[in-house]
Amino acid sequence: MIALDTNVLARYFLADDRRQAAKARALIEDPDAELWLPVSVVLELAWVLRQKGVPREIIVARLRDLLALSSIRPQMPDAIFQALRWTEEGLDVADAIHLAMSARADGFVTFDNALVKVGAKLGVRPAVRSL
Repeated sequence: MIALDTNVLARYFLADDRRQAAKARALIEDPDAELWLPVSVVLELAWVLRQKGVPREIIVARLRDLLALSSIRPQMPDAIFQALRWTEEGLDVADAIHLAMSARADGFVTFDNALVKVGAKLGVRPAVRSL
């Protein structure tokens, strides 16, 4: 199994370097490959795509497409898919990942009042509260 770095996935999605994008595509779409996808890379990739102006709904769709590939072995897939559902319902990708990764916690504290509001509206677990 080979672990993927964010920059490989960024080239795959953005195709902003033709040569690197072709190499990334060949690796990622190889049905015989086994590619480890750490949660930290998913988080960073979402941030990179957002910085490049990719809308949240497109980021979620691209991540779902990536996770559907037979070559991809995501770390904590249940948490990643939960985070994607919450993102589709209005949470920021990073916040959704943080919450999904905190599923065993009794609560999630933040100074972000918008996160508290959206979290309450969605009924996320762990419950989000302001510190």
